[in-house]
Amino acid sequence: QVQLVESGGGLVQPGGSLRLSCAASGISFSRYAMRWYRQVPGKQRDLVAVITPGGSTNYADSVKGRFAISRDNAKNTVYLQMNSLQPEDTAVYYCYAQTYWGQGTQVTVSS
Repeated sequence: QVQLVESGGGLVQPGGSLRLSCAASGISFSRYAMRWYRQVPGKQRDLVAVITPGGSTNYADSVKGRFAISRDNAKNTVYLQMNSLQPEDTAVYYCYAQTYWGQGTQVTVSS
């Protein structure tokens, strides 16, 4: 049974930072690209960042230079370090691997 469990969301002021985690189980974690998506109510789910099994990364233009994706294969966990957060980063953030989604974690950027 595959599980992706996100954590680390919350309320942060503009300019602040958060680190999201996604713990995976039931998959051969090190073999798969891991992705973070985000979704605002009423809009499509957008890709934020991806990390390949080899550690190569790619980002949406809107988060380049502010967000960093990383993975720890020993812990079956992928991270999303989010810096210089802005109100437009407010969304539910989802972890995705293979064909599986996590339940999402809410990130709210507001003063």
